[in-house]
Amino acid sequence: MNKSDKHKKIVSTLSAFHQKEQDEGRMDLDKSKGSTSLAGWFLGPLAENEDVLSRSVGRAVEAHCNARREYGAQFGDPAFVTPEIKQSESYKKTISTLDHKLDDLLGALHGSIPLSSYRNQSHMYWDITMPGAIGYFAAMLYNQNNVAAEASPVTTLLEIEVGKDLARMLGYPVPADGKQNDGAPTPWAHITCDGSVANGESMWAARNLKYMPITLAEAIRREPDLAPAKDVTVTLADGRIERLLDLDCWELLNVAIDDVIALSPRMQSDFGITPAAIKAALDKYSVQNLGLAEYQQRFISKDVQSLPVVLAPSTAHYSWPKSAALIGLGANQLWRIDVDLDGRMRMDRLREVLEDCVDKKRPVIEVVAVIGSTEESAVDPLADIVELRDEFRKKGLEFSLHVDGAWGGYFASMLRDSKEPIDPNQGGALEQTPAMVMSDYVVRQYNAFQHADTQTVDPHKAGFIPYPAGALCYRNGAMRDMITFTAPVVYHGGVDPTVGVYGIEGSKPGAAAAGVYLSHAMIRPDKSGYGKLLGKCIFNSKRLYSELVSIDGSDDFIKVVPFQRLPAQKAGEDAEAVARQIAYIRDRFVPLQNDELVALLERDEDALKLFKELGSDQNIVTYAVNFKTMDGWNSDVALMNELNTAIYQALSISTYDGGVVPEQPMFVTSSAFDVPSYGQAFVDAYANRAGLRPTNGTSMSFLISTTQDPWVSATEDGNYIPKVIESFKSTARVAAVEIMKKNRLVWE
Repeated sequence: MNKSDKHKKIVSTLSAFHQKEQDEGRMDLDKSKGSTSLAGWFLGPLAENEDVLSRSVGRAVEAHCNARREYGAQFGDPAFVTPEIKQSESYKKTISTLDHKLDDLLGALHGSIPLSSYRNQSHMYWDITMPGAIGYFAAMLYNQNNVAAEASPVTTLLEIEVGKDLARMLGYPVPADGKQNDGAPTPWAHITCDGSVANGESMWAARNLKYMPITLAEAIRREPDLAPAKDVTVTLADGRIERLLDLDCWELLNVAIDDVIALSPRMQSDFGITPAAIKAALDKYSVQNLGLAEYQQRFISKDVQSLPVVLAPSTAHYSWPKSAALIGLGANQLWRIDVDLDGRMRMDRLREVLEDCVDKKRPVIEVVAVIGSTEESAVDPLADIVELRDEFRKKGLEFSLHVDGAWGGYFASMLRDSKEPIDPNQGGALEQTPAMVMSDYVVRQYNAFQHADTQTVDPHKAGFIPYPAGALCYRNGAMRDMITFTAPVVYHGGVDPTVGVYGIEGSKPGAAAAGVYLSHAMIRPDKSGYGKLLGKCIFNSKRLYSELVSIDGSDDFIKVVPFQRLPAQKAGEDAEAVARQIAYIRDRFVPLQNDELVALLERDEDALKLFKELGSDQNIVTYAVNFKTMDGWNSDVALMNELNTAIYQALSISTYDGGVVPEQPMFVTSSAFDVPSYGQAFVDAYANRAGLRPTNGTSMSFLISTTQDPWVSATEDGNYIPKVIESFKSTARVAAVEIMKKNRLVWE
């Protein structure tokens, strides 16, 4: 059997397995009620599914060992670790050392944050799914390297299947049975080690794409082998169709994205140019090979002297300036766009910057929309950015649009219908359609995903998958060719299906793809699986927000000031209206158990409308605590920062303490709003809500709680969030008293 036949057999086997797992998963879901359908997806906060995990891992070890024996038996290979060796003292000593070292490691790991606890409301991670862990463990034993199919004949194909799953989840039309879409580009996605690498790859591809028309125009003019393509035409951003060689430098920098991607294939199919000739030309003329400095000097005309830029909101992840530096653009060419009081990109500022780029003929490589900022869980107005891009295309400006959904991408599963209907008796409207708990604003942005050119999504975040597992998805899969370097040692001219030739990484674990694959096989990335799971997380985050916003100082000497404003505050209503809304939340939402709250939301449209608007755009709540003395509420930002730092230190693990099981009653994380990133007006607006004087450039510290726990409001004892909040309040009160004592302040 040749390699091609072997791959076809593996694909057939995996497809059958994949369908079987999906069907079994759906049947299990159809029989379940409420949160019980999730009970088999995780090990559990108290390791309730230890027997399942142990059995499954044992099966993985057994299957791996059988594979070793079966292969060796074909050739009569001899054993090395014989019974005699096992009886030797040196062997016994080696195994004994392993046991002791493992004991040391296991003991040290006891000091880790208890990720799966109801009390872990900190970073953007919770437990990992059991199928994710089992799939990773099983494939890890084979140590497949997804840099090349010959080093990963199984896990490469798993990665390809995972890519299709992710593309569907993110809103791209994936053709069935490998058939091409009717005239539409076919999407493609692959696993990366994390979102930072995926973001960097998107910028790298966008940069190469931006300059490709100039590269090919220069090559056609100068290289005899490419001369037959002298009449090739392209479509510009404004819709004009022109001969490539007739365009000036600015026009070449603004050719429509899909036309740029199709240029090389068209030169081959329409003009008979060989792939070898095109590759030789790219080696001599591409920015990929020459570097940005030499390329600008040689090929960019004097009428386009402004350096190219990438535009991203001020909330963008630190990987963005890092990526700009790595591709030779320079971190300073990442231009930050101001955000509004909800942490979302300001469209008026984006419009101003794009207008300036058109006026000054400054190329825009990429515009980044963050779908779930890491500290505010804010969703940028993607739908409006898409409309703005269409407007500026008419002005002749083209740019790649990227969605940084490293955190928020998986929430798109809440909008994806299952192939089979969800059981209508699964626990009410909120169970059937988990997207109901997302605001109308957020849903509108998610519906615009299909218009982005590239998207980052991290299975190891909201996909509950073991690290490392990020991903990048291309709307037009052929855009991946913009970054391809072929290395004969690992890539044999496309004979084997491969993913390693694309992207930044070299070696990468096939186990990561296997973990995502098995988790997706059990928990589909649609309403029946991840949609339901993440819908519960958002529901619980809104419950946590309701508890926190109710700590308003009306009956206490501390108050919580959420960054995410109440609907009354967003509407500009007065303090009395805000107080009434808090009282409503405290009286109508907070005391209810889940079934009571769901019943209220189903019968009361006003209550549902309010609940949907509470908290962040997803499930990260950002907040700070202030305190009151006999003289009133503290107005000093330094003292408020000191308080929140003290709370964070009490509710986090900052140093290793010998593997002792943590004693913190809750876990949070922290950060700060700094003036250089957010602007003085932004910081002072939040300070004003906290009762502070203007900060005069001082950053504002805050706390962060990520509710990635689907069970915290539905435990055996009912809603557990009040108990977690009571631990938080006790910690905050103690910290406030200590600060007031230290500063000789008198409290009530």
